[in-house]
Amino acid sequence: MEESHPPTWYIPLEDIEQKYLKPSNAIQTTCEFKGQAKYYDVIVGSSRIKMTSWEYPIPSDEQKEIKGKMAFYINKGLDAWVDGDKAKPQEGDFYGGWITKDVVGPFKGGPGTRFW
Repeated sequence: MEESHPPTWYIPLEDIEQKYLKPSNAIQTTCEFKGQAKYYDVIVGSSRIKMTSWEYPIPSDEQKEIKGKMAFYINKGLDAWVDGDKAKPQEGDFYGGWITKDVVGPFKGGPGTRFW
């Protein structure tokens, strides 16, 4: 979907244990390509990790394949595994890409890449 990014994995809602997710009180964002995002916090016991996941409840027509799916930031205390390998988070606090051994950069998100 986006250039200079490792893939963002959108996981079907039915595959997510949603009892650990609560809508976030954080600001909402709008992507010019996908639409308005809705963010969620992960809550386990008394721990709350803010803005850990997001979805586009009404994505643009061009991105309708992400409807009913959610993505996760793995740089906020969560781990993700792809085909048995631990994914690394994309640099920066805005992007949600997952880097695996099969994904090669350079990637946007690190220092000096803002206007790529």
